Amino acid sequence: MSDTKDKAVEVNETPVIKERKRWLFFGLPFTFTKYILDGKCLKLCKGFFTTTEDDLLLFRVMDVSLKRTLMQRIFRLGTMIVVSSDKTNPNLEVKNIKNVREFKEALNRRVESERLRMRFKAGEFIGSDFDDDNNDNT
Repeated sequence: MSDTKDKAVEVNETPVIKERKRWLFFGLPFTFTKYILDGKCLKLCKGFFTTTEDDLLLFRVMDVSLKRTLMQRIFRLGTMIVVSSDKTNPNLEVKNIKNVREFKEALNRRVESERLRMRFKAGEFIGSDFDDDNNDNT
């Protein structure tokens, strides 16, 4: 059984998947960076003394790709690159995680279901600025 399935917890009928950024050397999880995928967003949690938590709403995700160096393949790790329309993390790198392919597939499924739930199509939000509070129509 994989670590991703072991870490799944039922919350509102959507399992939460957690991964931890790992050292490249032996893939040890001695970092304070966690990636949490739930039904509506991908959360990036960093820090020990001072912590930051940043959310990437799933309907903003435009593309997801994988990158694996030789060292990452040796230690069974990978990096997932998430391209989105988010202002704080337009190119988020989910670095050195185990089960990177499973995490990517779960992210793709949830992005699609979130877009269906919100009735978005890919062309509807590309180039749009959802966070713009300054309307020129006043």
